Amino acid sequence: MFRRKKKEEAVEPVAGVEAPVAEETPEAVAAGESSTSPTVSEASAEVEQTPVAAEAAAPAGDAGTGNAVKSARARGNRVQKVGIVSSDKMQKTVVVRVDRLVLHRKYRRYVRRTSKFMAHVDLGSPTGDRVRIVETRPLSARKRWRVVEIVQKAAK
Repeated sequence: MFRRKKKEEAVEPVAGVEAPVAEETPEAVAAGESSTSPTVSEASAEVEQTPVAAEAAAPAGDAGTGNAVKSARARGNRVQKVGIVSSDKMQKTVVVRVDRLVLHRKYRRYVRRTSKFMAHVDLGSPTGDRVRIVETRPLSARKRWRVVEIVQKAAK
């Protein structure tokens, strides 16, 4: 098989081709810069340190808001669905029916598929309302969604 070259072994130069040699100026060596290390300007180093210093300088009373901002940033986009309330028999919970069209693989026709989600609601939406739900942390054994808004009220 192939044998890896050790660091101590020198690479044999090809006949007629010279290997480029990096020259370092005395000013660069005095400043601590070399051809192998990346150069970082002082201005960019200050910019990188500014957000960290700003977070450290925040008063203790704002610690709760700082955590809320960090957690909101870490959450990302949550899945939202629009559906129709099919049952409101429970307290602060509704069953939302979400319909979607799926292309049938064999017959190439669209078939309606229905999913039912249990969602937490404080607004109190009756059966027939079109609502927007968003996924959230588990609120109970089967409830992982929350009603954000009522898109359209049910016809009376």
